[in-house]
Amino acid sequence: MNHDEFERFVLKFGKDILRFCRMTAGDAENGDELYQDTMLKLLEKKKRLDSMQNTKSYALSTSIYLWKNKKKKYANRMRLVPIDSMDEMSDEGYEFSDHDHDEVCPEHIVLKQNEADMIQGLVKTLPEKYRIPIYLHYSADMQINEISKILELPEGTVKSRMRKAKKQLKEKLEAIGYDR
Repeated sequence: MNHDEFERFVLKFGKDILRFCRMTAGDAENGDELYQDTMLKLLEKKKRLDSMQNTKSYALSTSIYLWKNKKKKYANRMRLVPIDSMDEMSDEGYEFSDHDHDEVCPEHIVLKQNEADMIQGLVKTLPEKYRIPIYLHYSADMQINEISKILELPEGTVKSRMRKAKKQLKEKLEAIGYDR
């Protein structure tokens, strides 16, 4: 893949990959960092990338790999030196959001955003093996066969995990009285 092909790839798929990174990381700042790391890794390997292959899948696989490595590093650090206070956590780069929204927007936009935040929060509580396929399908707009290739799982396993994730989300939504 040459420079122009890489640039076209970023213009075509960059938004999907960024959205996936933000959803995977849980917030915009960490998602942006994951996106940058992913793009840097792809840029390092652009000579070996083939624009005729599914480079989007490779990019998403790379971001998953980088995210899992970052989580492992953080878990190992926490095991060695636990963080005790929220002040120390905020120094480490974690944000504690209170989900305030501008009241300048019309009421229905605010309600929709609150609903989306609630559902995203519930998706974040899913185990990783269920959460990643949901993110890939809904945020990166990928098909089951593409997800199975990225995660190196059979298609049936991906379908099963998505079905279980949707069931868990439905149960959680019903438990809090959400009716749609």
